[in-house]
Amino acid sequence: PISTHHAQENVLQRVLQLPVVSSTCQTLQRKYSSTKESHPLMASVCEVYERGVQGAGALAMWGMEPVVRRLEPQFAVANNLACRGLDHLEEKIPALQYPVDK
Repeated sequence: PISTHHAQENVLQRVLQLPVVSSTCQTLQRKYSSTKESHPLMASVCEVYERGVQGAGALAMWGMEPVVRRLEPQFAVANNLACRGLDHLEEKIPALQYPVDK
């Protein structure tokens, strides 16, 4: 039986909330921002890329929506299994709960 605890969770959100992952993402975001600020040419290239990715992402989501709706039950099962696997990893690897610098 699927527990309601796991059914309401999103495995991607859980992974992103792990201190080791979130601190790495924050570090990368700071480096990306500082690079954009210190190199005007790089900033203009990055802005063009960011706009392109946003447009492509919106188009892809619009095209995928009917497929996602049909596969929703399978996604729920896969998400549940992934959350269980993450529970197991968190138990076996306590370092996942610490930021990168620790």
